[in-house]
Amino acid sequence: MIDYTAIPWAALAPFIVVGFLAQLVDSAIGMAFGVVSNALLALLGLPPARASALTHVVEGFTTGVSGLSHALQRNVDWPLFARLVVPGIAGGLAGVWALTHWSLTIVRPVMLVYLAAVGLYLIWRGSRRAQAYHRMRGVGPLGLVAGFLDALGGGWGPITTGSLIAQGMTPRMAIGTVNAAEFFVTVTVLSAFMEQLGVHVFTLAAAGLLIGGVIAAPIGALITRRASPRMLTQWIGAVMVLLGLSGLIGLALAPSPILERF
Repeated sequence: MIDYTAIPWAALAPFIVVGFLAQLVDSAIGMAFGVVSNALLALLGLPPARASALTHVVEGFTTGVSGLSHALQRNVDWPLFARLVVPGIAGGLAGVWALTHWSLTIVRPVMLVYLAAVGLYLIWRGSRRAQAYHRMRGVGPLGLVAGFLDALGGGWGPITTGSLIAQGMTPRMAIGTVNAAEFFVTVTVLSAFMEQLGVHVFTLAAAGLLIGGVIAAPIGALITRRASPRMLTQWIGAVMVLLGLSGLIGLALAPSPILERF
């Protein structure tokens, strides 16, 4: 039996809180686990590289719980899931290969501009008319591109969720379906990167993030089911705009290769 008194709960508590908040946002609106967790881990003093490694490992587990929670809340469109998950896995594998063979510096700014533009559109659309669900188009290419970008550093949730809702899909079903498919894409990318990450990332901090994420996943799925479509659309749009603009500002403030020589 586990001796719970021997567990350092005081040390675990901050990471449990981080995992809970990050997964609550991710499960509720289908994106931003990595952004929220990395930001909060930075506040706790973790180096960016370690925070990113922790996030990737924990996300491989929490996405499974999140996907199951959305399935139990009937937030998943299974035919769409089938159309999305296989291209997503293929894109993830292609992204891992490309990351080790090509220079892809142009990809990130293009993705950030796309996120901000779609986010603004969703904010506008959510305030004016209700979403009308119909058969989604271009799901295969969308999954392929999103999986590819996810391997390069994130993008599965914002790109897939935002694009599906922009086409008119019910926000609740878009979020649930994307979360369910994300588990398989994340595990694929994580498995491909595991040789680089190594087992050393399974630390006390990772355990805390995992505990918090597992607790939050069902709550986020319930929020998705109960929230109004217009509210979800505007929430998602706002988060996409914040992700896009903050990323572009970070790129603009980063030192250029010319300045790094001085």
